[in-house]
Parts: sequence; C-alpha cells; structure tokens
Amino acid sequence: MPEVTIRYFAAARSAAGQSTATAEAASLGDLISTVSSDRPELARVLSLCTFLLNGERATAGTLLPAGAQIDALPPFAGG
Repeated sequence: MPEVTIRYFAAARSAAGQSTATAEAASLGDLISTVSSDRPELARVLSLCTFLLNGERATAGTLLPAGAQIDALPPFAGG
C-alpha cells in the first residue's frame, strides 16, 4: 500500500492532536479508518469533513497514489 500524508485543519487538528500524519492506505476510506481507529472523536470529526487529494475533492472510494497529500477540512462556521 502507498504511504500518504493527511493534513488536519481546525476541529480535525484538535481531535487528532497533531497537524499531520502519515499512513499506508490504498483508498481514502482506508486512510480514514487507519488514522481514526481507537480514536472516536477523530472518527466523528472526520465523518463530517470534506477531503481534498492533491487539491481535488476526494471520496471514500478514491484510490490514493504513493506520496499523496490529503487535506481533511471540517465544516467551517462563519458568515
């Protein structure tokens, strides 16, 4: 499986306790499962996030190439 980097923003960063992580994952769904296993708050926040793969929107089924960068973007409040 390829090694990829996930960058956490806002509430995702708070739930993860870090701004980035690396993991081996074949798809975005695999990555989410890997980084949030045994971390229910992070899993909850990630379930609300929009994900970008190298700047393009990605879904759980999106396949990840080696070296991919994923951004986890929770909903932002504001107005």
